[in-house]
Amino acid sequence: MQQHPLEKLLTPVVEGLGYEVVRIMTIGVQNPTLQIMIEPQNHQNPDVDDCAKVSRAISAVLDEKDPIAGEYTLEVSSPGIDRPLTKPEHFSRFAGYEAKIETSEAIEGRKRFKGKIINLEKGELINFDMDGTNYKIPFDAVSKAKLVLTDELLAQAATDQLTD
Repeated sequence: MQQHPLEKLLTPVVEGLGYEVVRIMTIGVQNPTLQIMIEPQNHQNPDVDDCAKVSRAISAVLDEKDPIAGEYTLEVSSPGIDRPLTKPEHFSRFAGYEAKIETSEAIEGRKRFKGKIINLEKGELINFDMDGTNYKIPFDAVSKAKLVLTDELLAQAATDQLTD
């Protein structure tokens, strides 16, 4: 997966506060929004105070370094239940759950997959079941991935069992 240009600058700030960066992306061109999804390192859902704390720290760094030309909006948020999967460890953590994956290159003749994450092999190969067929998707080939909102995922989220 491709990293956002500001990831190297902002990740240490976020991690220093006890959070994990789930995703950084810029949305829009004129007056863009810099969206940063975070979660506490204990994998609980961040609350408004968590997001505000991270937002203040990131704002200070962005003001000092000024890496974005022109006006922009900073948005710090939770990844949500149907969260993006952006790191290899996310595929291990959410093994057994349904996901959608898009790849930058064809894997066995296709670029879009919707099915169940089986596991992660050797930290880089996603075993994925789609309609009874097992696909081995290299993490480096993933361009976009997210959990699918299912009754099972909602039930797990309700009981806070989506932690390690």
